[in-house]
Amino acid sequence: MPELPEVETVCRGLNQILHLPVEVEAFELRRKDLRVPIPLQLKKQLPGKKIEKIWRRAKYLLWEAGEVTLISHLGMSGSWRLRELGEEPRLHDHIFLHLRDGRCLAYNDPRRFGLLDAVEKGQEQSSAWLAHLGPEPLDEEAFTADYLWSLARGRKTKIKNLIMDQRVVVGVGNIYASEALFLAGVRPGRAAGRLTRREVASLVLEIRRILRQAIDSGGSSIRDFRSALQHKGDFQEQLQVYGRGGQPCRQCGGEIRQALIGGRSSYWCSQCQT
Repeated sequence: MPELPEVETVCRGLNQILHLPVEVEAFELRRKDLRVPIPLQLKKQLPGKKIEKIWRRAKYLLWEAGEVTLISHLGMSGSWRLRELGEEPRLHDHIFLHLRDGRCLAYNDPRRFGLLDAVEKGQEQSSAWLAHLGPEPLDEEAFTADYLWSLARGRKTKIKNLIMDQRVVVGVGNIYASEALFLAGVRPGRAAGRLTRREVASLVLEIRRILRQAIDSGGSSIRDFRSALQHKGDFQEQLQVYGRGGQPCRQCGGEIRQALIGGRSSYWCSQCQT
C-alpha cells in the first residue's frame, strides 16, 4: 500500500504536470464505487470549477475545486495519470477528470481499495476520513520527542504498533517504521513504555529522516507503485532491514530477523537494535 512518501510523490507530481489552477470540463465515472460509493453529484458540481490546490494530509490527496474539496485515497493499487492524446481507456480506469484545456486525468485502480469522496471546502479536517488523525511526522512543532514520550510512557503497546497508529502520528507505514526503528537502534517488539527518553528522541528524528529520504527518492516501488509522472520510486534500493529477513545486516553483519508484529511483517537487526 502506498505510504506517506509515495502519496507525497504523487501530490508533487500532480502539481507539476497540471500547472494549477486548471478548469474542469467534465467528471466521468466508469463505475459508481470504489471502496465506498463515489458522490454522483460531482458530475454537476465540478464542471466549470477550477482545481486551485492539491495537497496531502496523511495518505490522502485533497483537491480544492471551488466550494468542494475532493478527498482521494489510493488504497493498495490506485494511481492518477494524464491520459495520452487519443489514448483509449485502460483496464481498471474508473474515473476521468476532463480538463478545459483538452487534457484528461485518469484514476486507475485494479483492486478498487481506493476512494474518492467530497466535502465542503474548509471542512476537510472534520471529515470522517481526517478527523481522527494525529500530527504529521514532518511537522517539527507537532510531532516532537516530548509528544511521543508523553504517549509512550507506561504503555505496554509495542513501539512499532504505536508509531504506526494513525491516531498517534500519520503516515508511518510498515516499511518506514521498520527502517526508522533500525536507524534509532530500537527493536520493533519492545514495549513503548520501556524506551528511554533518548531513544524516543532518536526515533522521532529517524522517522523524519527516513521519510524525507524516501520522498527525495520518489518513494518505494515494492510492487506496482508509480508516480503521477508514471515513474517508479527507488527508495527500496536503500532499505536496510525491510524485506531482508535472514540476510546479513549491512551495518554489522548480524542476522536480520523477521516476525509478525501487529499482523505485519517486521524486520530488525539482531545486534544493532536492542
